[in-house]
Amino acid sequence: MAATEPMGEARATELAERAVDQAGGARMIYRNPRQAFSVGATKTFEVDGEPIEVRWGEISSPAVVTAGGYVFEIHEEGIELLIRPPRPQSE
Repeated sequence: MAATEPMGEARATELAERAVDQAGGARMIYRNPRQAFSVGATKTFEVDGEPIEVRWGEISSPAVVTAGGYVFEIHEEGIELLIRPPRPQSE
């Protein structure tokens, strides 16, 4: 089995933006927080064969979208990178 290349930041951003659009757009997600225990607090979208998870915010946490190890915060006007995946350690 061949190892797959890790997803780059530009690709992760593109896929995350597309998943947010499929979920109704950044404004809709930002303006409609969910309860943490809600059945619909998260939803996984398949975008170009990649699973992209959208998590609606709540009172104590922001709305986020996760793509290829990258985590983006969802704001009313769009998304902003919060966390990059860890870099592989060199030998």
